[in-house]
Amino acid sequence: MTEPKRIKRSKDKIIAGVLGGFANYFDIDPILIRVIFVVLSIFSAGFPGLLIYLICWIAIPEEN
Repeated sequence: MTEPKRIKRSKDKIIAGVLGGFANYFDIDPILIRVIFVVLSIFSAGFPGLLIYLICWIAIPEEN
């Protein structure tokens, strides 16, 4: 039986690898995930995306 796919911070990173990890998990281009994240963060009140990013940075383990 194969191990379930887990999200991990990517080595392909700009800051902490969180968005690269999400891109790897969903098999999407990392640039697309980063652009979507920035746009959503800018157009949401108070930049809650930054807080979510920091929480994910702490909670998601780094890729081996």
